[in-house]
Order: sequence, then structure tokens, then C-alpha cells
Amino acid sequence: MSTASPTTQRTGRFSRPIAIAYGIVAAALFSASSSAPTPVYHLYQETLELTPLMLTVIFSVYAFSLLAALLTIGSLSDFIGRKPVIFTALLLNLLAMLAFASAGSAGMLVLARAVQGLAAGAAMTTVGAAILDFDKTRGPVYNSLTSFIGLTAGSLVSGTLVTYAPLPTQLIYVALSGVTLLMIVLLFWLPESTTGKAGAWASLKPHIATPPQARKALLKITPVNIAGWALGGFYFSLMPSLIRVATGLNSAFIGGLVVAVLTLTATFTALVLQKRAGLQVLMIGSVSLISGVSVTLLGVYLHMAAIMMVGAVITGIGFGSCYSGALRVVLPLAHVHERAGLLSTFFVQSYLAFSLPSIAVGLAAPSLGLSNAAYLYGGIVILLAAISLAAMRVPKRDPSAA
Repeated sequence: MSTASPTTQRTGRFSRPIAIAYGIVAAALFSASSSAPTPVYHLYQETLELTPLMLTVIFSVYAFSLLAALLTIGSLSDFIGRKPVIFTALLLNLLAMLAFASAGSAGMLVLARAVQGLAAGAAMTTVGAAILDFDKTRGPVYNSLTSFIGLTAGSLVSGTLVTYAPLPTQLIYVALSGVTLLMIVLLFWLPESTTGKAGAWASLKPHIATPPQARKALLKITPVNIAGWALGGFYFSLMPSLIRVATGLNSAFIGGLVVAVLTLTATFTALVLQKRAGLQVLMIGSVSLISGVSVTLLGVYLHMAAIMMVGAVITGIGFGSCYSGALRVVLPLAHVHERAGLLSTFFVQSYLAFSLPSIAVGLAAPSLGLSNAAYLYGGIVILLAAISLAAMRVPKRDPSAA
């Protein structure tokens, strides 16, 4: 049976199940906010005359800003409590949404993504740690689902609004601003789930906080984690553009749909495999990444969106398996005052893989062509997944299976 930490009953009016639900919705909100700009990128590209490189810069500013937050305030909630950091993250997310809604230049988009990255970096470790505080047993599964639910909702709703609703570069951000305001109000009733500890100022110094007992497991999952997040970065930064180049389809809905298919499949995969041992799930993820990328590249070669969609489904199985399996292997190894710090380290690794390879593709695309750059990128992801699969050995006792 799952048990709550004693600190979860200190103050506040929400019961533990409602507090968990609040954490899930909050985490999904930040993920949805991060994926919402993806279907809008082609409009920015047309109206602001942005190059593929500038698109990847705008996309990657988010990741670097997020990394800066993870390295500085990623573990702050272990020291001062979860609620103050969640409030700050929600406020920053609101400012980012307003900046997107009023953006009229590449510089404004960069600013909006930078603020958004700070918000997400502060939130993902803090909200994730709070969910674990309220339910240590199912917390890792909840944390793996919230990202995919949010990413799916953000890209799909955004693509729909961009295609069929008025104010295509504004309406999605207005909607997300409203949800963010609601979460700020509801935060008042959320119980504080940790007592905190001394050393808050020292924790702001850029650092990586990995508990000794989790280091070996983190190292073990690193190759496949990098492969999965690198592929995710490509989908969210350049996949809509690749679809237009490879198939000639210019619909923002199609671009958003492919990304949504990836994340929705990842969500169902995490649910279906939640009772499997973490390392077994990672092996399934490695095989699926190899297969999914191969099918996607075949669709690019044949200029067929339908095959690329099938590839997105298979790739989504790999993405969901890799992310869910990695969290389930690593997170249970942290103690209550180590959770935000360990999540920070995990996401630093993940978002470096999410951003740096995408920047490389943006740099290579003008000379190689976007399709050729995609072949190269996909080949590297396949190689990483193959190396992980060959090196991975399921031990007699999988720590995530406990």
C-alpha cells in the first residue's frame, strides 16, 4: 500500500487524493505550455521570416533557460517547501503566456521561451517531488504520465486552434493563461508536503545533486534516456517543418497531430507498462525507438505522411517506455529531502539531450537540407538505442521492481 509522508498532513484544505490531482494537473499544465508553440512555429516562420536555425534557437532557448533553473533552483523546494516555488513557477508561466500572446518579433519569442523555461525548470522538479511526497508508490508513474498528457494536450489543442479558430497566434496562450491563473488561486488550499531544511541559499549555487545510492542507476539509464529525449527534441522543434518539406502538407493541424500522436502513444505506453520492471520497460523502449525512427525515415524518403504517422506511433511507444522506465528505476532511490535534487539532475541530462542535437540539426539543415539532416539525426538515435540495447542487462534484482 502507498503511504503519505507525515508532512503531507500539516496544513491546507485539500485531501491527499485532491492534492495529488492538483499536482498532476499542474505538471501537465507546464508541459502543455511548453508544447503549445510547436504548431504555431510555421506561422512565426512565415510572418516573421524565420530561418530553420532561428526556429531551433527559439526552441532551444527554452531548454537552456530550463537547465539554468534546474541547476540553481531545481532543489530549492527541498529546503523552503514546495508551495513557494510552485507559486513562483506559475507566475512565471503566466508572464510567458502573455509574452507569447503579444509577440511580434523573434526577440520577443526568445524572451517568452526563456521565461517559460525558467517556469518549467522550477516547476517540474518541485511539482514532481510534491507528487512523490503525497504518494511515493505511484508517484513515479504519475510523474511519467503528466509530461505526456500535457505535451499531447498542448500540441493537439494548439494545432486545432491555429487551424480552425480566430487569433491563431494568440488564442492558445490566452487559454493557458486562464488555466494558470486558476492554478494560482487553488494553490492556497494545497497542503505543504515537506518541512524543509537549512541551506537554502547554498542550494542556489549551480550544482548537480545526485544521492549516492542513485548514481549507479542513473548512469545505467543514461544512454537510452539521451536517445529518447534527443528524438523528442527533434519532434517538438522541427517535425512540423519536416512534414511540410517531405510531403508538401502545410496544415498546422497535421504538424501538431504528429507530435500529439507521439506523446499520446507515450502516455498509453506508460500506463500499459506500469507494472513491468523498470529495466524491462527500458529495453522495450530501445527496440521501439529503433523501429519507430526507421519507419519515420522511410516515410520521409517516400514522401508519405501516413507512414510518418505510423512511425510516430511506434516512436511514441519508445519515448514513453524510455521516460517511464528511467523514472521508475531512479526516483524511488531518493529520500524525501533528496527528491527535487535528483529530479533536477535527471532533467538536466534529459534537456541537454533534448536541445543540443536539435540545434545541430538546425545548423546542418541549410547545407544538407532538412530531409538529409533528419536521416543523419535519426541514424544517430538508432545507433544510441542499439548500443543501449546491447549493453543493457536485466539484473537479478531490479531496484525499480520493488
